[in-house]
Amino acid sequence: MFKKIDDFEPFPGMDHYLAQTIFGSYFNFERAARSQQDFVQLPDGDKLALQIATPQHWKATDLTVVFVHGLCGSENSAYLIRMTNRVVQQGFRAVRMNMRGCGSGKGHAKQFYHCGSSMDVFHALFHLREKTPLSPVILIGFSLGGHLVLKMAGDLKEQAMQFVDGLIAVSPPVNLLSSVQLLSHPDNRLFENYFSKLLIDNICYLQKKFPEIEPFTFPEQMPLMEFDEQYVAPRLGYKGAFDYYEKCSSLPLLSDLHVKTKILLALDDPIISPADVHEVKLPDHVEVYQTRGGGHLGFLGKPRQGYGFRWMDGILMEWIGKFWKEIKAKSS
Repeated sequence: MFKKIDDFEPFPGMDHYLAQTIFGSYFNFERAARSQQDFVQLPDGDKLALQIATPQHWKATDLTVVFVHGLCGSENSAYLIRMTNRVVQQGFRAVRMNMRGCGSGKGHAKQFYHCGSSMDVFHALFHLREKTPLSPVILIGFSLGGHLVLKMAGDLKEQAMQFVDGLIAVSPPVNLLSSVQLLSHPDNRLFENYFSKLLIDNICYLQKKFPEIEPFTFPEQMPLMEFDEQYVAPRLGYKGAFDYYEKCSSLPLLSDLHVKTKILLALDDPIISPADVHEVKLPDHVEVYQTRGGGHLGFLGKPRQGYGFRWMDGILMEWIGKFWKEIKAKSS
């Protein structure tokens, strides 16, 4: 089901997607609520780190909201810190999941995270369910994290409903090839260079930390598709970058989603094409919301209209509230 959101009006002077993307995603003046670190043991011996913020009066039957960051992000990503604070203020437990080697999990994983790492999300959810089996879970992924939560839920089909009670994906690159091609456009070279540098820096760190990893010498500049072609795909067993993109994309799995899902997209997103989701038939319980502007994870609106300056945060909190009401109604 597709819905247009016409009440989003960009902050004055920030109509351009570049301003929305940069200021929306990377600038933050908040400190995250106090949290405790927890590690998830993965089947291959690696660990990933969770940061868990629990309100004082939270009960084991209350709601847990799990956040998954985007490419080159971590528990310290601006949107995760802001949303953690808002969720905790509402009395819900907030869990920031770090992908392998990210945030407080750096140095605890030999393998690098990638576009097919959706089962890592499952293992984190399984870990939480074992510890607090009666706590309903809403899972929210941003950008690459949005793709991973959709892929996981699509792969698991009905089984996903045992671990997730509601799912939200913000600006997810459901068609990986399409997104990489957009990033390679000259207008988006700033983003591509940024991601490429951080990804290569991470691999170089892993090679120093774990000498048993086969060394690879990277050129000074390496486009993302070349990085995936020469490094990622061969080490994951794919024939090449195109094979990797095709087999790891979440787009074909959207029709297999059994969990109630909301997807938020902006038509001017420089990294993903909102038109991609129109390629598959979606179940009625999967709702796609589109705004005319907002860039990639930006959605900075007029301060005194609608959801305010942090428009994205406002609508996500509204959706979390609606999911929670539905969950409580089912259990009563």
